[in-house]
Amino acid sequence: MRSVLAAAAVVIAMTSSALAADLAKVRAWRVTQERDIVRQLADFTAIPSIAADPKGLQTMADRLQAELAKRGFEARLLSAGAGDPPSVYGALSTPGAKRTVVFYAHYDGQPVTPSQWRSDPFRPVMRTGIGDDARDIDWQAATGRLDPEWRLFGRGTSDDKSSIVAFLAAFDALKASGQKPSVNIKVFWEGEEEAGSPHLEAVLEANRDLLAADLWLIGDAPVHQSRLPTIYFGARGVMGVDATIYGPTRALHDGHYGNWAPNPAAMAAQLMADMRAPDGRIRIPGFDSDVRPPTPAELKAVAALPDVDAALQRDLGIAAPETREGLASSILRPSLNYRGLSAGRVGAAAVNAIPTEAVLSMDFRLVPNQTPASVRAKLEAYLRATGWTVVDAPPTAAQRAASAKIIRLAWEGGYPALRSDMSSPHAQAVLAAAGRAAGRPVAVLPTIGGSVPIYLFDEVLGAPVIGLPIGNHDNNQHAANENTRLQNLWDGIDLYAAMMSDLRW
Repeated sequence: MRSVLAAAAVVIAMTSSALAADLAKVRAWRVTQERDIVRQLADFTAIPSIAADPKGLQTMADRLQAELAKRGFEARLLSAGAGDPPSVYGALSTPGAKRTVVFYAHYDGQPVTPSQWRSDPFRPVMRTGIGDDARDIDWQAATGRLDPEWRLFGRGTSDDKSSIVAFLAAFDALKASGQKPSVNIKVFWEGEEEAGSPHLEAVLEANRDLLAADLWLIGDAPVHQSRLPTIYFGARGVMGVDATIYGPTRALHDGHYGNWAPNPAAMAAQLMADMRAPDGRIRIPGFDSDVRPPTPAELKAVAALPDVDAALQRDLGIAAPETREGLASSILRPSLNYRGLSAGRVGAAAVNAIPTEAVLSMDFRLVPNQTPASVRAKLEAYLRATGWTVVDAPPTAAQRAASAKIIRLAWEGGYPALRSDMSSPHAQAVLAAAGRAAGRPVAVLPTIGGSVPIYLFDEVLGAPVIGLPIGNHDNNQHAANENTRLQNLWDGIDLYAAMMSDLRW
């Protein structure tokens, strides 16, 4: 028995040594190609692939199809119909491979308000850091290695074009160093994720056979706030709604009519407090009655994460969080977020008048077993039970005369959450490969707080889903001055190389 164990230990040591040598080759190649890699990310970022620019979306899709084709992939564009932003598909078989893995990311970005940006969001700029005192860098003229703390700013640099560039660079590194993938590789890069993926289900349904795989790896979301390389096993669902609360039919002098005429701004503020407790818990009766509680394995994973709360409080200027349960625990439960409130005017434009309406914009983040339909039903039932008249169009004179509390709801399309089994063989294989690439155990998240429609890959294709994030946690995702930290890009190349060459189960 001792001889068997000794032989096994030798094999493991030799395998680990070989894997380390392979990874060293990937890193050595990357060091020689750093500027070309960043240049490709800058080129991609300069393409305005946002919903407001259909031409930009098509240009980006065509560019990505060409990038895959020149690397030997069978590449094509998949669309649900004319005019819809296409998804970019690629496939490359590996002789002898027993498993097929799909690498997902999205190439579209959030809308931009250029006036809020320090520079043009589609003219990428390198800076020494993220603060207001960060200096612009002419990185192409700089000599020596690029500083890994430098950041490239522009819409989509991190969400998700850095993941796409990391995939392409990792593939190139493996090829340049003579390493063979361990899996058959497929690529699916979506073009309307930031718009809610309205056509994703149709594209998946129409291409079931083409997209068949043993595993989907999702290249979206930032890493854990500790900066550890991260693997996640789920994402929360989402359901958004704008609520318009009505007051008088015309603005009224608040001295003559205050305390008498219903004030929609005050009504909105009261409703907000009624629905959400100071600790963030949702006060709508029965809202969480169908929630699947976290499993022991998920709770154990959360407990093992580095404590980042105190550092985040300092960084964000927060004296105390809403709860003391910790950030990672708080995103295991559903949330109600007030993302905007509009009523009357403020500042120099303020007038002493009772406004005619207030608009409250909010989103619910869902956890497993909740559905958008159930969220909608519970909110509308709660509003009716507390005296509100719920309408889906501006109220009529008759409705105004009959009800003192009128609320118009404009629901967005939403989708449910998903959490994958962290103990499955493919999950353990991903964690092992990621750990070897990082040279240390990675951060394991049962779920991210954000929402990605990954439930569809499970629901339509029956494929397991695991998250492969590489973005920096302070990347200003969905906001002005989005950026990617170079070290995150370098780590991402290592991670993608491992998923292509070291994934076995």
